[in-house]
Amino acid sequence: MTDIDYKLEAVPATRIAADDIDKTFRSSTIDLISGALGGKVLGFSDEWFAEAANLLTPTAPIRQPGKMVYTGAWYDGWETRRHNPAEFDWVVIRLGVASGTIEGVEIDTAFFNGNHAPAISVEGCFSQNDDEVLSWKGERGGWETILGVQECGPSQRFGWKLESPTEKQYTHVRLNMYPDGGIARFRLFGHAVPVFPDDTDAIFDLAAAQNGGVAISCSDQHFGTKDNLILPGRGKDMGDGWETARSRTKGHVDWTIIRLGAPGYIQNFIVDTAHFRGNYPQQVKLQAIEWKSEGEPGADAEGWTEVVEPIKCGPDQEHPVESLVKDKPFTHVKLIIVPDGGVKRLRVFAKRAV
Repeated sequence: MTDIDYKLEAVPATRIAADDIDKTFRSSTIDLISGALGGKVLGFSDEWFAEAANLLTPTAPIRQPGKMVYTGAWYDGWETRRHNPAEFDWVVIRLGVASGTIEGVEIDTAFFNGNHAPAISVEGCFSQNDDEVLSWKGERGGWETILGVQECGPSQRFGWKLESPTEKQYTHVRLNMYPDGGIARFRLFGHAVPVFPDDTDAIFDLAAAQNGGVAISCSDQHFGTKDNLILPGRGKDMGDGWETARSRTKGHVDWTIIRLGAPGYIQNFIVDTAHFRGNYPQQVKLQAIEWKSEGEPGADAEGWTEVVEPIKCGPDQEHPVESLVKDKPFTHVKLIIVPDGGVKRLRVFAKRAV
């Protein structure tokens, strides 16, 4: 791809093997453009064969061999017409958070073989004006390079970790596909830069992904990822919560740890088992810690404090509970489910420890 006239900055980035993408990014960042988080496609050059909005679907791509629609074979992704007269097709996406800094990119061409995107690049901007951003279409406009042109191949995951995370915050990104073809999923890994209330006594959800919360680790996520716990809303079905495998050992518990968007004085929690009707936990416990050491706290780290009485869970409902420790700042919360099961959302309402 050396004959491209639309020149981009050569941003240093390391290619991440497909099997290493999740462990590289999922414990320290969030997908800033996930449709579940509120990421939204604002515009595109073309989506003749498959809709650009599919790029932001949080679940893995699927295949339905033999399924045909008006435009041709059905694909779970974004696919444009052949013979693009421009250098690239493009799609403009507004992040699902107020703004964010970027650490890495994933492009998944699953099931696109012979019609996959040969190469991509990613650009970003900071703007409060969606219409202005869209007016740039496939031109230079106010776009800045996040990831320069990278080659792709058929039906596989491609990941790139930026050598230096962006210092600048972005509100929008443009994915460029050279010259046309199909991409199943687009992930933009980074950190939300929240807009906190000016009132330091304001109480709000410090675990929420939009407010900088990150689910950093868990014991198990066999049926549903820990990252779902901090998404907005109550979801649409059992598939967008955190759910573990059935345990067969006496005394078993599962857990997940969430780093709050800022240190805070926790006032109350909501544990939501929405849509989990026959597989909710018997009981939930909550612990918190003020972590000042390097890295992140493990489940067995010294200093975890019980912050609520054990909660007896019921199906498909919110379980509100007051914090027992409201005058001590915490940085992380550990959700423990007994013995296993599914939880849709965890809300941690707190005042920032300013």
